[in-house]
Amino acid sequence: MCKTPMHEFLAALPKCEHHLHIEGTFEPELLFELAAKNNITLPADKDAAFASIEALKARYLTFANLDDFLGYYYIAMSALIDAADFEALAYAYFKKAASQNVRHAEVFFDAQVHTERGVAFETVVSGLKAAKARAERDFDLTVELIMCLVKHLPLPSAMETFAHARDGGFFADGTLLAIGMDSSEKPFPPNMWTELYDAARAAGIRRTMHAGEEGPSDYVVQSLDLLGAQRIDHGLRTFEDPALVKRVVDEKIMLTTCPLSNLKLQCISSMSEFPLRQLLDAGVRFSVNSDDPAYFGGYILENYWVLQDTFGLTVAEWEGIARGAVLGSWCSEERRAQLLAQIDAVMAEWSGKL
Repeated sequence: MCKTPMHEFLAALPKCEHHLHIEGTFEPELLFELAAKNNITLPADKDAAFASIEALKARYLTFANLDDFLGYYYIAMSALIDAADFEALAYAYFKKAASQNVRHAEVFFDAQVHTERGVAFETVVSGLKAAKARAERDFDLTVELIMCLVKHLPLPSAMETFAHARDGGFFADGTLLAIGMDSSEKPFPPNMWTELYDAARAAGIRRTMHAGEEGPSDYVVQSLDLLGAQRIDHGLRTFEDPALVKRVVDEKIMLTTCPLSNLKLQCISSMSEFPLRQLLDAGVRFSVNSDDPAYFGGYILENYWVLQDTFGLTVAEWEGIARGAVLGSWCSEERRAQLLAQIDAVMAEWSGKL
């Protein structure tokens, strides 16, 4: 990639990340390190991709679809055992994100996947909290944690995990910000999870939902109508339904879009198919995110860069994207004002350079 002044401007621009799976930041180097530390045998006898760091990185370039990727994603999690592992994983992401001028991050973690393999909920959360505290101390970065439940496990499992977090006070004390749902989409429509989202709504807990990545636009509609989702993660298929586009605009529903993820998982065949112009022209509130950057070849800045290289946005358009991401963030009004002021400062610095 040929770096231009526009690339430098995008590097300087303050960013918010709303769609980031902390387990998806598990770089192969750290995976092999923690697997050795914890005496976890990676399945190299069954899959040559696990024979070396280099082989695994090469495999990450060839995912056929979402479920192909998820197979590797869940295997890697087996190396996360104690709180220090989760702290190391999260802090590595926070350090990388801060270097790309991420100033506010709302981070997903897959609680059930860890508890199902015998790691205590408190172990996961204590490690993430420790990394969050370090990041907020070391960088100009605020962090919130969103507990995702996984669609491929049955509803009673999701309800049990949610009740544990709710009744344990993890939402009330501010440890957790919201709930969401991820993993395989097509076989698990949103209407399967109304009991879970009704319970979250009754408890006054914020709600987001992965929808419209591989599934149809109706999954977005179900997420809004049946689940009371306040944010849609991905939402790529929203533009199949003009009435839905109008609705998300009118209701200021933010879509947390993930361009490189969509490309790597073959939801789009080229970056030119990513609906960036439709998002901008319709006035949809959205943010640009990295999803699972260790697997998809880029963190948030690389996502900004590939959009710029593909669509040639103006400085004013990027300012609008940055401001929309701040306005869609679930942070305090004080922090929102700080972030907007940081954008103003960068715009003033760069206004005469581009």
